[in-house]
Amino acid sequence: MSGELALMGVTEIHRRIGGSRGRVRHLVLRKDFPQPVVVLRQGRVWLEPEVEAWIRALPAGEITPSRMAG
Repeated sequence: MSGELALMGVTEIHRRIGGSRGRVRHLVLRKDFPQPVVVLRQGRVWLEPEVEAWIRALPAGEITPSRMAG
């Protein structure tokens, strides 16, 4: 990705971790979740590497591997 930012919104986070959209919305409100890089009318947007690092740092079983998309 030459010079492009990898970004994620709630939809992409939902696809990545699975579960309900409500669960994803709850997760992104946690104090330890990365801060969005921008808040648009359509919603918040995060840097993908920060979200991926946050997911990897979660305690085992908080988001089960069977529910993770990749």
